[in-house]
Amino acid sequence: MAHIQTSTRVPALWRVAYGPHRPRTVRVLARCLLRVRAFARDLALADHVPYGGY
Repeated sequence: MAHIQTSTRVPALWRVAYGPHRPRTVRVLARCLLRVRAFARDLALADHVPYGGY
C-alpha cells in the first residue's frame, strides 16, 4: 500500500473519510476511494524513475 505523503492541502475526501459526523458506510467508501486514488497516483509515477526503469 502507498504511504501517505504530507501535503499542504487536505482533499475534501479526507474530511469525509475521517470526519466524526459521517455514517460508517460513507466513511468506508471514502477511505476505499482514497486508496484507489493513491494507487492510481503510484501507478502513474511508476514510469518516472530516475534510472530509466527498464
